[in-house]
Amino acid sequence: MKYEMSERKTNLPSTLAVDFTNRRTFLRDGSLILLSSLALSQDSRGTLAEPASTFSVITDLHYADKNTAGSRHYRETIRKLAEAKTVFEKTEPDFLVCLGDLIDAAADVETELTYLSRIVKELKTIDCKKHFVLGNHCVDTLTKSEFLNGVGQEQSYYSFDLQGIHFVVLDACFKSDGTPYQRKNFDWTDPNIATEEVEWLKGDLAENELPTIVFTHHRLDDAGVYSAKNAPTVRAILKDSRQVLAVFQGHSHKNDHQVIDDIHYCTMVAMVEGSFEQSNACSTITVYQNGSIRIQGHRKQASYEWDAS
Repeated sequence: MKYEMSERKTNLPSTLAVDFTNRRTFLRDGSLILLSSLALSQDSRGTLAEPASTFSVITDLHYADKNTAGSRHYRETIRKLAEAKTVFEKTEPDFLVCLGDLIDAAADVETELTYLSRIVKELKTIDCKKHFVLGNHCVDTLTKSEFLNGVGQEQSYYSFDLQGIHFVVLDACFKSDGTPYQRKNFDWTDPNIATEEVEWLKGDLAENELPTIVFTHHRLDDAGVYSAKNAPTVRAILKDSRQVLAVFQGHSHKNDHQVIDDIHYCTMVAMVEGSFEQSNACSTITVYQNGSIRIQGHRKQASYEWDAS
């Protein structure tokens, strides 16, 4: 399941050599900054590195036409997404990734499909390719095929190459016994990357020589009930590939960042939490030719800079 995307002409090397040694960590403006001995986005001669790919991320929109519950303002997602659109018009990402929980649960299939069609209508006004990661709320009442048909996507997990970067979309919406989430059949604390998908991931990364970015809804770092149950197994595969730069994930609704085996695991903050407008959240992420990554967060979303010499 590897989708091909057209690439603009660049002078990118076939691979980006990345060494995560000699780093130091500190806080600046409330955001975690990781720096090596080289300045961010500079090569060994001190010149600014060229961007390889730029993409944007939103997560945990939980759109639903229902009243606010606690800190979740379901209807306000439409206004927040409209504001995010103005951000993306300035940053001009190559594509937009929705990291799961695009909609919230409904009592019946028909109602949940109306939630999905409404938020998809708003997303269509954003002029770039979209990629959708399945979250548990995406398939609370719907089946995976119903959700995927609603967003116009063929597969729940797949990979693609763009601008000399390999991108992997994962689906952790499976129970421990391999049964897919759907029709209110799951315990939200039992997410898993299914055995078949694990084997696919091994093969996909083994065939890849490009620096790699991974997208998932359920966390793959050490996050207790918010992590996929077989996250350690998946992390070992990512580590062994020696190509993965970062994993971007959602689900726990907060900013978080861990580095495990020299891979950045970055949890993006939820859009649904809090009332518009100061509580909005989205980001634009640039991967540079030298392997460094810059995350430009909007409002609640933290900004990060990770440099790799």
